[in-house]
Amino acid sequence: MVPNSQPDDDFPWWLVFAIGLAALFFYRIVVDDLYMQVLGTLAKGVKITVFVTLIGFFTACVIGLSLAVATLSRFLILRQLARFYIEIIRGIPIIVLLLYVAFVIAPAMVAGWNWLADSVGLDPIRTRDFPLLWRATLALTIGYSAFIAEVFRAGLQAVDVGQVEAAKALGLNGWQRFRLIKWPQAFRMILPPLGNDFVAMVKDSSLVSVLGVADITQLGKVTAAGNFRYFETYNVVALIYLTMTVTLSLALRRLEHRLRERTGGD
Repeated sequence: MVPNSQPDDDFPWWLVFAIGLAALFFYRIVVDDLYMQVLGTLAKGVKITVFVTLIGFFTACVIGLSLAVATLSRFLILRQLARFYIEIIRGIPIIVLLLYVAFVIAPAMVAGWNWLADSVGLDPIRTRDFPLLWRATLALTIGYSAFIAEVFRAGLQAVDVGQVEAAKALGLNGWQRFRLIKWPQAFRMILPPLGNDFVAMVKDSSLVSVLGVADITQLGKVTAAGNFRYFETYNVVALIYLTMTVTLSLALRRLEHRLRERTGGD
């Protein structure tokens, strides 16, 4: 037994304290007209934040899983290409990647489309027709896919090789071995780090404000610049993000607990 280990059912006093602080802030918001005005303005940015996070994370998971499978492929070129992508992208800060995608890759994609459209007789498009919202979502997708690929790779490699060999001996093909043997076991192991990445993307989605995307952070900056009430405005911004991230963390922890109960894990 690990010394000083804490049981999973340890009462979350930290959560009680956090809820108390949140209740205090919500009370201030309800009784203060300025806070209510700020909250009403920032609430419009919640939809953008949720949209960028959900679309970006889902797409990053699809790309990340494909990269993880490629790194474990028996083909050398697939392994090297996947490793090249992962190492290069992980070495670029997210904010730099946002700017690079928005002002380098997006115009290049438009130019490529126009070249193809010209060859087949379609109408060209302008760079401004590529919305900044989608450029930001693409950048977050690219950035997080590299990190998520490593999560998937570690989970898949952690599955006992003997079980895979036994499945092969029973006549299961590669897809059946992945779907029935490797993936169910790997998913249980990758859920905690994958959940952490999801929560991290919620927070990193605030970086899209550097492109002028009207998320919570951008609307907060605009509101504070207009009313000069930085204390109240950024209190509300912080409260919204904290509410989203803490709720997600608790939901993911509950899901992990449910999975352990269903599989009989410790």
